[in-house]
Amino acid sequence: MSAFLNIFFFVFHSLLIAFILFGWIWKKSRRIHLIVVLLTAFSWFILGIWYGFGYCPFTDWHYRVRMELGYYDMPESYLKFLIQSLTGLDMNQRLVDIFAVFFLTLAFAASAITNLKDSMNRGK
Repeated sequence: MSAFLNIFFFVFHSLLIAFILFGWIWKKSRRIHLIVVLLTAFSWFILGIWYGFGYCPFTDWHYRVRMELGYYDMPESYLKFLIQSLTGLDMNQRLVDIFAVFFLTLAFAASAITNLKDSMNRGK
């Protein structure tokens, strides 16, 4: 079961990150995208007060599964893990965090703007 969950979390979390980056593009997904981005920010910054900056429950669960499989040397963030897994690059954690916040901010701005425009157009 752990092997299945490891693959599941890798695929699910990767797709979630792609949705956070690009989900605002499609009109039908814009509302849920805004909710997902806000939940992500809540997790990173509010839950992060107690669990550490950038806390994500999916990362926590995935890393627990990986520990059951014998992987103990995991990077601090899922994004760094993903970059290492896909490219073999060992990027600086601070740089990964800066890019993560930058792109989350861009995704939030794009989502807020497109949702606001959609809302204004519904009134016409």
